[in-house]
Amino acid sequence: MKDVYIFGHKKPDTDTVTSAIALSYLKNKVGIKAKPMILGHINKETEFALKYFNIEVPEYLEDVKLQIKDLNYYKDCFIKETDSLNKTYKYMSNKNITGVPIVDDNNKFKGLLTSKMIGSELINGDFTKLNTSYNNILDVLKGEEVLKFTEEIDGRIVAAAYRSTTILNTLDFKSDTIMIVGDRHSIIEAAVNSGIKLLIIVGNGEIKEEHIQIAKQNKVNIIRTYYDTFHTAKLIGLSNYVKNLLTDTRTISFNENDYYDDFKEKSIKLGHNNYPVVDDNNNCLGLIRITDINKKNKKQVILVDHNEASQSVEGLDEAEILEIIDHHNISSLTTNMPINFRNMTVGSTNTIIYSIFNENNITIPNDIAGIMLSGILSDTLKFTSPTTTEYDKYVATILADIAGVNIDTYSDKMFKAGTNLKGKSIEEIIQGDMKLYEVDNKRISISQVITLNADEILEKKEEYIKKLNEMKNSSYVDIMILCVTDIIKDGSYIFFNEASRAIVAEAFGFETIEEGYFYSKCLSRKKQLVPLIMNVIR
Repeated sequence: MKDVYIFGHKKPDTDTVTSAIALSYLKNKVGIKAKPMILGHINKETEFALKYFNIEVPEYLEDVKLQIKDLNYYKDCFIKETDSLNKTYKYMSNKNITGVPIVDDNNKFKGLLTSKMIGSELINGDFTKLNTSYNNILDVLKGEEVLKFTEEIDGRIVAAAYRSTTILNTLDFKSDTIMIVGDRHSIIEAAVNSGIKLLIIVGNGEIKEEHIQIAKQNKVNIIRTYYDTFHTAKLIGLSNYVKNLLTDTRTISFNENDYYDDFKEKSIKLGHNNYPVVDDNNNCLGLIRITDINKKNKKQVILVDHNEASQSVEGLDEAEILEIIDHHNISSLTTNMPINFRNMTVGSTNTIIYSIFNENNITIPNDIAGIMLSGILSDTLKFTSPTTTEYDKYVATILADIAGVNIDTYSDKMFKAGTNLKGKSIEEIIQGDMKLYEVDNKRISISQVITLNADEILEKKEEYIKKLNEMKNSSYVDIMILCVTDIIKDGSYIFFNEASRAIVAEAFGFETIEEGYFYSKCLSRKKQLVPLIMNVIR
């Protein structure tokens, strides 16, 4: 069973990361195999919270696009290069396929064998040459092992179809001769005395003990079969190694991680039906057929702390959304099937997840409680944000008790770690918590920086404004806003690119507005800033 990926938005903050981890823990407890993921680098605040409660950082998820590994291809479908044509043909017939990948003893992909290639070999091949194994011949001829000295059988086939005297007078018995003969003792004697490669006795013919002894001395391999000479001569070619037919080393294969769209586009150009599937080390994983590519197993995902496609993972439209748990405004994201959508007017996604723990009677361990508390404290700015509800405070108190921490002491440490801007470039600070919105064909970027010392940014005000204008031009956005939230002063400074000045001014009810306008009591981007901007654009 594949993992269900649980993740938040592209610019992961503490609430989005911890809610993904907490919900994954819960889902696994109720029997759903889930895995928390992140869509970007975590910030210092989140890093502090995870480290404090000894929780590993989730893996990075690049996209959820359909890949070949998500298709119902023929897994473990391949034949060894030393298998016989007979075995290969039967394998293809049983699986109803017209091609099969060929691998070596280490499972490395060597080439693709098709039914067309087998047919061509049976019609146009060299019927006198045999390169195979003793066991392959034994299998094809349903034979009996009489004497075996070498596994590898490589030589020329001769059928004793003439008079014995004719054969003895004209045939040059060599060490690579493969002789098909009945109970013609004079020919058998000459063959074993000459030390040929292999003697095949047809019709379950008798072989004298003295001839067996000579064969032992000269290490002549012997097989006996109930088939007559005609059938033996006709069948023996099917014991050849399949690797003998692999003359084209340019066979196209696809990696299991290749995207479905790329595979579909290339396969249309190539026009074949069968394509081997390999991993990064060229190990063969199976076969994919064009006729089977509509059988897809989409990646299953659960979204937390967002429901905006522009804020989510690449390829979301190619995945199956199972559930959404969020506390933001409902976006235009759509699904093909009904899903569980949990949206509450609370200050943190973790507050909602706490309710789900209770509904499922799942005990919250202290480390999970600790990171859930961290998410609530972060998103509510320790209950000072206007998004905070009494339920957030109630849940935080319970989680703090389970985690064994004091809310005031712990939050001070967490915010101090998270608001430290040392070592970050201006662009990194702007992009640290940037969210994109799309309204009426306009792309809006609103970043928020939460700090205990806004002067660090205000002292470089002109540099931040310049960078906003540069990033707007290079990011293909229409509006770019930076909200610098000062926890101490209980408000936010608003910066913007020049092209957005009129929209920002109208949002705040002014004819014009200066960079760095202080919006008192503004602590929530979601509840206070975004609605103002959206009302103007709409």
